Amino acid sequence: MNPGPPVICHGRARLYHADCIDWLLSQPENTLHGVVTDPPYGLVEYTAAQQQKLRAGKGGVWRIPPSFDGHRRSPLPRFTTLTGREVAELEAFFRQWAEALLPALVPGAHVLIASNPLLSYLVAGAVAEAGFERRGEIARLVMTMRGGDRPKNAHEEFPEVSVMPRSQWEPWLLFRKPLDGRVQDNLRKWRTGALRRPSGGQPFGDVIRSAPTRAGERAVANHPSLKPQAFLRKVVRAILPLGEGIVLDPFAGSGSTLAAAEAVGYESVGIEADRAYVAVAKGAIPTLAALTVPEA
Repeated sequence: MNPGPPVICHGRARLYHADCIDWLLSQPENTLHGVVTDPPYGLVEYTAAQQQKLRAGKGGVWRIPPSFDGHRRSPLPRFTTLTGREVAELEAFFRQWAEALLPALVPGAHVLIASNPLLSYLVAGAVAEAGFERRGEIARLVMTMRGGDRPKNAHEEFPEVSVMPRSQWEPWLLFRKPLDGRVQDNLRKWRTGALRRPSGGQPFGDVIRSAPTRAGERAVANHPSLKPQAFLRKVVRAILPLGEGIVLDPFAGSGSTLAAAEAVGYESVGIEADRAYVAVAKGAIPTLAALTVPEA
């Protein structure tokens, strides 16, 4: 099985147009050193039919909120609409994906997966069952303009009611492929097994303050779940403890993770199944990588 050559090469970044599980199954064992990815949270929202509705502005599973105070708000998948069958399919997919990923990673490689409070437990359980060690969770502290916490069509009748907590954080699940010996043994042999500190005197923490993605970044990388370069560069840098190896994003979207890796000087590989996002990534990767971004 050979998915073919990369469709985009920029600096040390390569992007393949392929199904990520097919691509992973075609890779030699012990060749990738870390993963930073923002996968399709509920899977159904990234089917061809739902993406067509999103691009046509008709919504479907996507809630497309109105503009507010002159700002266009980002679409948001409605995960409370998932059926029992769709939830089971989500769990099965991430188990299959993690099983395909495990052999391609070197021992000690870390995997950082963006999720959300409603579905993170399903993804975490599936990845752990595939053989990865749970290593904690990174909380991205971010307050967006997204709503959805009020009773639909009844907010005036129940003005002091929230249907669910207004989300002010985003969970990023952290896993590690089992080590080859002790941490120091793994670092010497595979150059992995730990996380890179921001500086010698500062540990890598599990809470990262983050602003919403800037309008300028969205303009060059149109993707509904685009994460800001300021945040991505911090976590991508951390994923390779000695700054050596290849970072993989198997759900590359418009290429923002690859751009972050390029900005911090890492080699990276991305996989994206949607041809429309691959087309966006062609211009987005070099443009995002060249941006000067704020530290927080």
